[in-house]
Amino acid sequence: MCTELYVCSHYQIPLQDQMDPLDRIKEQGNCHVEEMTMKIVPFSIVSLFLLALSACSSTPPPRPVTESFTTAQKETAREYKIQRGDLLDVKFFYNPELNDQVTVRPDGKISLQLAKEINAEGMTPAQLTDALTSHYAPLIKNPEITIIVRSFMAQRVFVDGEVTRAGVVVLNDPMTVLQAISQAGGLKETAQPAAVMIIRRTDDNRYVTAKVDLSSAMEGKGLSNDVTLLPNDIVLVPRSGIANVDLWVDQYIRKLIPVPIGVGLGY
Repeated sequence: MCTELYVCSHYQIPLQDQMDPLDRIKEQGNCHVEEMTMKIVPFSIVSLFLLALSACSSTPPPRPVTESFTTAQKETAREYKIQRGDLLDVKFFYNPELNDQVTVRPDGKISLQLAKEINAEGMTPAQLTDALTSHYAPLIKNPEITIIVRSFMAQRVFVDGEVTRAGVVVLNDPMTVLQAISQAGGLKETAQPAAVMIIRRTDDNRYVTAKVDLSSAMEGKGLSNDVTLLPNDIVLVPRSGIANVDLWVDQYIRKLIPVPIGVGLGY
């Protein structure tokens, strides 16, 4: 942005003079014209960076892997629990005419002969067997029932954040956090591997979170932090501090100031 600056020594323009002040100055001949180039000076870029860093660090960090988190993991992984979409064989030892093969419905229930609505989701096969035995006890003599899970709904985890391909990762075998991230295409350059979050739903419908330091695991140290995932876990890879600053500068400086950032002041 350029403008002409007219400098005059010992001259004042009367306020009551109706003549254009700029023309009046030019008439006196006791002035000279200078061209001044103005540039936007990033005089407080450092303070903006510090502000962005403080904003990024204002959120308290998630808790590290705790004993309660690993305990919940062991309890949840102890025995398979029936899910929506599972295919079940229901066998009656003494009453084969009641045998049936059913798929767990989207509402988590199954329907059988003499039992129209039975909740199956979230139960182990043994628990469902006990529930059916109690239901059929008044209806048939000596009910001996066995539940066989013929096919399983795909087990999955969710990987989000600073990974190449965020989304669903299928669990065909036991999988750790690093393995899930690898299936999602690996970490981006903007990732913060030292503060990866795992969000898990427990049996009593509570959500527990843990922070794992994958940077040490990636170096072959602290491999205990590479936690084994459970179905429906959520893995969230956060941005690094410098990536947050860069994003903040892009959103609040580069896109809001309509002129390019220059350096210095020239005349």
